[in-house]
Formats: sequence, structure tokens, C-alpha cells
Amino acid sequence: MTERAQEIAQLDRVIHEPARLTIMLILEGVNEADFLYLQREGGLTQGNLSGHLGKLEEAGYVEIEKRFKGKVPLTVCRLTGKGRAAYSGYSQRMMGLLKTEGSRG
Repeated sequence: MTERAQEIAQLDRVIHEPARLTIMLILEGVNEADFLYLQREGGLTQGNLSGHLGKLEEAGYVEIEKRFKGKVPLTVCRLTGKGRAAYSGYSQRMMGLLKTEGSRG
């Protein structure tokens, strides 16, 4: 296996999935986001978003809080410290891979 292939194999698979990467990207840019905002901005269905948030929460990358805004239930999501570190590491690794690819052309 080439060094480049090894680097690709080491990418965080929890984050690398496109829908979860989109969620992480959105949450990285804000302090917290409610479910409807994530659904709209990520272009995800309710069920799809719920499933991906569950995987991110299970990995310890996302914290999900259920609260009320008046009498309306509100689901709020935010990155954990572990999630921010994982996203940062993923981003740095991916940028390194892209720079390597760009220098080959």
C-alpha cells in the first residue's frame, strides 16, 4: 500500500461520510444549531439527519440537547471538545492529501 493510500485509509470514517461531514462543517461554524436549521442547511431529510446525528453522538462528537422554546420542543446540537478535535484533525489530514494531489499535476 502506498503512503498516500495509507493516509486515505486513516481518515476518520465517522466524519468522512458526506452527510456527517456536512453536519460537522455546519456545527463547526456555529456555537449550536437546532435540528431544523441543520436539516435545511444540510439538505437532509428528518430521518437521515436523525440517523447521522445518532452516529456522531455515539462517537462523542456531537452533544444533543432536548429543550423547549415556550411550549415547542427544540432539539439543539453542538460539537463536543472531542468533536472539534476530530474535525480539526480530519480537516488537516484532508488538506494535506489535497496539497499532495495538487503538487502532482
